[in-house]
Amino acid sequence: MHDDLSAIATLADVSKNLGSTAVLDRFSLAIRAGEVTALLGPNGAGKTTTVGLLTGRLQPDAGTARLFGLDPARPAARMRMGVMLQASGLPDVLSVAEVVTLQSGYYADARPVAETLAIAGLADLAQRRCGALSGGQARRVQYALAICGRPALLVLDEPTAAMDRASRQALWTTVRSAADDGAAVLLTSHDLEEADALADRVLVMDHGRIVADDSPANLRARAGGSVIRCRITLSPALLQALPGVREARDDGGDRYVVTADAVATVRALCAADPALSQLRIADAALEDAIATLLASNPRNAA
Repeated sequence: MHDDLSAIATLADVSKNLGSTAVLDRFSLAIRAGEVTALLGPNGAGKTTTVGLLTGRLQPDAGTARLFGLDPARPAARMRMGVMLQASGLPDVLSVAEVVTLQSGYYADARPVAETLAIAGLADLAQRRCGALSGGQARRVQYALAICGRPALLVLDEPTAAMDRASRQALWTTVRSAADDGAAVLLTSHDLEEADALADRVLVMDHGRIVADDSPANLRARAGGSVIRCRITLSPALLQALPGVREARDDGGDRYVVTADAVATVRALCAADPALSQLRIADAALEDAIATLLASNPRNAA
């Protein structure tokens, strides 16, 4: 990992075992200020362990973890970080305003409570008890708790789970604003639309290593121009030889084809199998790009 003066959280040649399983082996990573970094990958890729090391909840077995130049477990480092975990409870009997006020009291330079509530879209819910909140409303409170201390690093784990679309988009706006104001944002999400909308940089993890580190646009370009799904008798190996095709594989009962030239590929499909059916064509999305990367990873070969 090269030196990066804008990096505020780093892992350098870190190894971490959980029980007898080696989750990370000489793993390096840098999270930079003013940037939304999405950490993506399948279950078991090592994302949770990586976040645990960066936030001081786990210690490396070897190598170095640093947060603002300090051990991430040190209070001086953790005070400059806000964390929104996927699973975290709220006290049922306290109101939204009371919970945010309590959390804000831990920070020397906390936002005014009213400002935090407004940013999180909670002004109208300030007096509601947390036990009476919907799942999406509770997530907004957890977001408020993460941002109330004006964090220089904001760690968001599945931040918009259970939110409706309007709430999701409102939160996305505030996350982008935080990065534009200079904060580093680390996002983990299974919602690839969210990652595509928010991230300046996408890190794709698989089997404890980074298999891609690029912008969403560049990753989409890797997937080719279009994705075709169809029912056809041709095997993926035969489809791979058609014009424009970059990847072909089974996808349930369908064939999944990534192509740089959809017109040429569709013409060839029709000529190769008159029984072709259920043809669907779409522009390649971030989800398609990541699926292509993971499918091409030698460690995922059958």
